[in-house]
Amino acid sequence: MNIEKRFILSFIVTAIILAGEVAGGIFTGSLALLSDAAHVLMDVLALVLSYAALRLASLPSDDRHTFGFHRLEVLAALVNGISLGGIAVGIFIEAWRRWQTPTDVKSVEMLIIAAIGLVLNLAVVFILKGGIHHQHAHEQGEHKHPEDLNVRSAFLHVLGDAAASVGVILAALIILKTGWTWVDPVMSVLIGLLIMVSAWRVLRSSVHILIEGVPEGIKLPQVAETICATPGVASLHDLHVWNICSMNVALAAHVILKSDSMKARVDVMSKLKARLARLGIEHTTIQFEQHHCDQPECSTGHSS
Repeated sequence: MNIEKRFILSFIVTAIILAGEVAGGIFTGSLALLSDAAHVLMDVLALVLSYAALRLASLPSDDRHTFGFHRLEVLAALVNGISLGGIAVGIFIEAWRRWQTPTDVKSVEMLIIAAIGLVLNLAVVFILKGGIHHQHAHEQGEHKHPEDLNVRSAFLHVLGDAAASVGVILAALIILKTGWTWVDPVMSVLIGLLIMVSAWRVLRSSVHILIEGVPEGIKLPQVAETICATPGVASLHDLHVWNICSMNVALAAHVILKSDSMKARVDVMSKLKARLARLGIEHTTIQFEQHHCDQPECSTGHSS
């Protein structure tokens, strides 16, 4: 099964979990179950974003969008992160209301629905884990295919929801055995905190990409060292590395060669592209210059 089919199947199963937990939360009166449904919503959004990233990457660029439409994924992530933060705040408000005025919870039905949700979540984990193994079979050298990172992100989202489902099951068991209905809003707060952490990560990553920060996992000094260590390179300046989207890393740099012959240019360019690709940087714009400038040799300075 290819990656896109795995995402579609995972989305269908997760959407079923979402619908079931929303209906079950309303039926049982469990805020913890509704909170878990909100966390499942986050998984649905993560799967949609991951699938959209695969599809958007295949769209051709045009005269007005020379990098294509990759940034739509980042904008969607930003909106989703803000929305999830709002959902978490709503959970906290409702949890406080229920703490002050406890409501009856149908613990048996809550337990059954949460258990079914956990089983389906584990099924999605299995589907996406198979996608990771499929990608590992196609990895070459030190660089992992960007789709692998995309699958891993969705995998971790669903794994987190499976953990939240375990929390709801524990709450249902405690309520069933003791009748302590206050456990339900307490568990919903814990799930709300989990949503807030995930929302913060989404927001941080999307904003970092939008302000063109250095991609996570890439160290600028290491990139500079890799370029400077390439045979034929005399010095480096104006090095920039940024994300076009979460799966697409770009680099621009000015490189001064030891020899300015055409053969040297072709040879160095080939070596640079191969070395940078091993670091996960495949979209490169490298400008060769004939004379040393005032920049320090092999500097990572950003002045023009």
